[in-house]
Amino acid sequence: MEELINSPEYQKILPYIYILLSGFILLLFLLIYLSILGRKTLLLIKKENRCVTPEQSWLLLLPFFHIYWNFIFMRRLVDSLNNEFYDRKEEVEENPTQMNGYFYAWSFLVLNLPLPAFIFFVTFLLTIVSIILYIAKINEYKKQLESSPRLDNSF
Repeated sequence: MEELINSPEYQKILPYIYILLSGFILLLFLLIYLSILGRKTLLLIKKENRCVTPEQSWLLLLPFFHIYWNFIFMRRLVDSLNNEFYDRKEEVEENPTQMNGYFYAWSFLVLNLPLPAFIFFVTFLLTIVSIILYIAKINEYKKQLESSPRLDNSF
C-alpha cells in the first residue's frame, strides 16, 4: 500500500483528486443551500397556493433520488410561484424559475451518466454554474415575495 502511495503515478494525480473532492464539497454545499432557500421560499407562499410542502425540499439531499426529485421539485416550485403571484396580482415572467430549473435538472442528470473524463468535467462545471443561476433566480423571487404585501382576504 505504501508503495502505491509513493509511486510517481499516484503523486501525479493527487492534485486532481483534491480539486475533484473540493468540487463535490462545493456542490454539496450548494445543494444544502438550495434546499434551505426552497424551504424559505415555500414558507412565504400561502398554503393553498403551494404545490409542494416546504419539508419536501429536503428530499433534494437524498442521493440518487435527487436526480428524479430535481424535476418534480422544480416544476412544483414554478407552479407554486405562479399561483402566489397570481393571487397577489403581481406581474412576473411566465413560469418563474422554470428555465433555470430545467437547465440545472438536466445538467445534473447528465452529470450522473457514465461519461469520459473530459465530458464529465465540462458537465460538472455546467452543473455548478446552473445551480448557482437557479439559486440566484429563486432568491430573486423570494425577495420579491418578502417585499410585496400579501393580499389576505380574511378580515
